[in-house]
Amino acid sequence: MVQTKNSLKPQDIVILLKVIALGEKPWFHHTIAQDLGMSQSEVTQSLNRSKYAGLIDNARKKVNKIAFNEFLLHGVAYAFPQQPGALVRGMLTAHSAEPLHKIIQATDKYVWPNAKGLDRGQAIQPLYPTAVEASLKDIELYELLTLVDAIRVGRVREKEMAKRELEKRILNL
Repeated sequence: MVQTKNSLKPQDIVILLKVIALGEKPWFHHTIAQDLGMSQSEVTQSLNRSKYAGLIDNARKKVNKIAFNEFLLHGVAYAFPQQPGALVRGMLTAHSAEPLHKIIQATDKYVWPNAKGLDRGQAIQPLYPTAVEASLKDIELYELLTLVDAIRVGRVREKEMAKRELEKRILNL
C-alpha cells in the first residue's frame, strides 16, 4: 500500500482522543504536543491529515465527533490492527483496564509494555509510543485509549461493549 501525505497515522487517533478528552478546555498545538510527548510540527501535520479526512473542522479545533466515532467503531481495527503478543510487564489496556474490566471478567490480561508497569499480561502495542506516558497524566485519555484498544484486539463481546461506551463518551463530551 502506498502511503500518501494525507493518509491517517496512529498518532492522529491519539491526538483527536486528547482533544475530546479536553472537552471545552482551551488548547493549542504546543499544549497538545507537550501533553502527548510529541513535537508541535507532528501535531500540526496530524491535524492537517485529520482535516483532510473530515475528522476535524476547517479551523482544526473541533473534532467532527460523528465522523470520528464512525471511524473508531468501524475502521480503527482495520486501519491499525493489533494482535496480543508475549507476556510482559506493563500498564493495563483494552478489556483489562477501566472502564471495561468491571464489566468483563476475563482471565487474560492485556498491557502496554512498560518497565514501570505493575501488571503482567499479553503485550499490546499502543497506537503511539508516548500514549503510555500521556495516559499516566490524563485518566480520561487513558480510558478512551483503552476502549479503542478493546476494539482493536477484543473478541466480539468485548468489542461491542467498548463500542457502546466509546460512542457514549465521544458523542456526549
